[in-house]
Formats: sequence, C-alpha cells, structure tokens
Amino acid sequence: MTAYLPDAGRGLRRVFVRDLTVHARLGIHPSETAPQRVVIGIELLVRDEDVPGVGPDRLDRVVNYEVPVTRAREIALAGQTRLSETLAERIALACLEDGRVVAARVTVEKPDILPGVGAVGVTVERRR
Repeated sequence: MTAYLPDAGRGLRRVFVRDLTVHARLGIHPSETAPQRVVIGIELLVRDEDVPGVGPDRLDRVVNYEVPVTRAREIALAGQTRLSETLAERIALACLEDGRVVAARVTVEKPDILPGVGAVGVTVERRR
C-alpha cells in the first residue's frame, strides 16, 4: 500500500475526508434495503506542483474537499449497492477523475450492522 504522507521532495500532499456519514442502502440482507448509517473515509495522495515553495493562495491549484465529498454522497445515495467493496471502489475511481490525484484510499464502514461491534467495513485503494 502507498504511504499517504505528504512529501515535499516528491511534490505530494495528502487530502482527507473523515467520517462522511450518509444513510444509504448498502448490503445483501433483506433488512438492508432500507437506508442505514454508512461512514465513509477518503484519503487522497495528490500532486502538488508548487512544493516545496509556497504557492499562490488559489482554490484552482488544490483539490477542493467538496468535490470528493459530493461525489461520494452521490454514489452512496444512487440506489441499492450490495457490497461495501463495490461502493468503496466506485468512490475511489471517482476521486481519480481529478488528474492530480495519484492514489485514492476509501474506507466504507457500517457501524450499526452487528450487535456489540463498533463497525464492519472495508478499505480499498486505487491508483493511476
């Protein structure tokens, strides 16, 4: 797995989204056709052309957090998805649509699915 650490020498930064919570239809059991709480985490390894110097303070030079958040919500809420793996992969591939994203790691958690368990889920990584 790729280390998702910012690295000025390699011109990389880390962009992340934690605890994006949606109510989505995710799962294979009949009870999972109703929306349930799903928590999504996104980590992106992003090219930073202005490193190691200080670049201009402009939104167009960075990955705007709203974009992966909006896309993840759209994908999660698009309808029934049987597997957490499928949802995570779809979100990761959507993140790679931005050419500056080198790698995307997406975690999908279902915190309310098993009694006595904090959460179950999966993490996937996709790279260019």
